[in-house]
Parts: sequence; C-alpha cells; structure tokens
Amino acid sequence: MGAGLGWLRVPVGGRGSSLHAGAWWVWAGGLGVGASRTGNPLLLGLLVGVAGYVVAARRTDAPWARSYGAFVKLGLFVILVRLVLAAFLGSPVPGSHLIVTLPELPLPGWAKGIRVGGPVTGEQLVFALYDGAKLATLLICVGAANALANPARLLKSLPGALYEAGVAVVVAMTFAPNMVADVLRLRTARRLRGRSTGGVKAVLQIGLPVLEGALERSVALAASMDARGYGRTAAVPPAVRHTTTVLTLGGLLGVCAGTYGLLAAEGATYGVPLLGIGVAAAFGGLWLGGRRSVRTRYRPDVWGVRAWLVAGSGAAVALLMIRAGAYDPEGLHPGVVPLVAPGLPLWPAAGILLGLLPAFVAPRPAALTDKERTR
Repeated sequence: MGAGLGWLRVPVGGRGSSLHAGAWWVWAGGLGVGASRTGNPLLLGLLVGVAGYVVAARRTDAPWARSYGAFVKLGLFVILVRLVLAAFLGSPVPGSHLIVTLPELPLPGWAKGIRVGGPVTGEQLVFALYDGAKLATLLICVGAANALANPARLLKSLPGALYEAGVAVVVAMTFAPNMVADVLRLRTARRLRGRSTGGVKAVLQIGLPVLEGALERSVALAASMDARGYGRTAAVPPAVRHTTTVLTLGGLLGVCAGTYGLLAAEGATYGVPLLGIGVAAAFGGLWLGGRRSVRTRYRPDVWGVRAWLVAGSGAAVALLMIRAGAYDPEGLHPGVVPLVAPGLPLWPAAGILLGLLPAFVAPRPAALTDKERTR
C-alpha cells in the first residue's frame, strides 16, 4: 500500500522529477480564462490570491522566477491608468453619486460623444475599477506562468518547427531578468564598498558592467548555438511544405478564433470546438514542419501524472467559470447602477480554489546551481 501510493509524496524538483514547463502555462491559461469570464472583484482577487500562493510555494530562486512582482506592479499600474482615463475622459455608465466636477475642455462638433473633464461619479470609477482589475488579473496570471516555468526547459519542449522562434522568445524573456539581477548585484557590491548607488555618476558606473555582462552572454549564446549547428534544416518535398503551411496557418486561425470565443462573454458555444479543431490542425502542421529540423533532444521532459494534475486544475477552473457564466451571470458580473457591494458566489469561488492544486502536487523547488542561476 505504501509503495503503491509513493507517487503521492511530493518530490523535490530535479533533473528527473521536474514538472513539464508547458503544464504551468496551461494552468495559468486556465486561470486567465476564468478571469476573463468575470468582472466580480472578489472572484478576481481570489484568482490573484490563488496564483500568488502557488508562485510562493513552487517558484525557484532563478532570475526569471522573480518576475512575478513586476507583473503585479504592472497590474496595479493598469488599474490606476484605467481609473485616470475614466475620470478625465468620462464613461458611458450613468451615475448619481457625484464625487468631483473637473474643468471640461470644449471640443468641436465632429468630436460629439467625447468629453475631456466634466463630472466624475462613483459609478464610473467603480466600473473602471472592475474593468481594470480584469486586465490586471490576466497580466498576473501570465506573470505566474513566467515565474514558474523554466524558459530553457520550455524551449526544449517546443516542436522542431517552432525552435527558431522559440529561441528568440526565450532570449527576450531571460534578458531583462538577468539584467535586473546584474544591477542588484552591482548595487550591493557598491554599498558594501561604501560607495553611493544614486546619482548620474553611479548609474553610469553601474550601467557599463551591466552592458558588458549582457554582451558577454550574447557572445557565449551565439558561440554555443553555432557549435550545436543551429539553423541547419533538412530537405523536404514541396507537397509536405505546402501541407505544413496550410495546416499551421489554418490551425492558428482556428486557435485565435476559439480563444476569442472563450474570452468573449457569449462565445463559449463555438469557442471550444473551434479551439479543438485549430489545436489539432496546428499540431499536425507543426509535426510535419518538424521534419525540417535535424536537431535532437537530450533527456526530453516527460509529461507525467503531476503535469496532468497541474494542467487539469487550470482547465477545471476555466470550464467551471464558463459554466458559471451560463447559470449565474449576475454573480460573475455585478452591476454598478445602482451602486451596491458585490457578492461572492460560492460555486465559482469553490471552482477557483481548484487552482491551488499545483501547490500540493507539483515538485518542490530545489536549490539551483550557480550555472542554472545565471541562465
């Protein structure tokens, strides 16, 4: 009995037991779909809390794993911008709770329906707050995936047809976190030596080593890619190339249309089948396109039981939120006219809590080596 249930014990993430990077993106995508289906600030806050708890429990100390805080700050900035725009540019939402009247800028006749300044009501600001919180939650979900999924291992799992584009994306994703880590390291070294870390002179003295380190990493990356034969392709028949193009483009269009249907308020009926057809066609095109790639994989990541559980928890959140929008739309989209406090629908909230499953089934983060920490 104990041996049969041994897989339930949460292992420490290592080379052979780490979670597939794609599972984290599927989980975060499910939370993002759930966020797109509601404007209730309580449910959005619950989604942010779920994402934050999982990140705190399962992220490593790698530079790319520290990006979650930046996404949270970006989300708060989005909410602030949305409130400012609603105050200065107005909103179509009527309101009776006047907060302040700003000086209104007269506009020409062709700009009818647009105003700058004027009365600002509580209903307008609350509506803008709900709208901005939805976008902020989506950004935070993306930040959670970026903090949990190792970009290098995600690149390793990409199909051969997407390898070149994946390299560019991974390099772009890892450049900024490494640069921030270099800046923090140099500022700490200056403080330990009793030197100032502020002012134009200090910024110039810190910026030069940071740019030098970025250039050294770029040269080392180019050398390693050249040594591994990056860019080599195999010859394939023209019919295979044309079929690959049709399947890939058609599949991506289907994925875009299906994703739009899932994110739209009333598109779940056609979104799911379109997304399924698009994913199947895109995978077929990527499989055929991968025949041009001559690279091999060393110890490919395995999509195991824990990856299914993590990805399934995110998918469950998305499906339950889509279902909840059909039988309880008022709970998921509280009104602002009249201005009342939003309630917490219990079943959607319980469905969101399923997103906490990765915090208990995903492998615990292991201490990284110096080489892995500088990737």
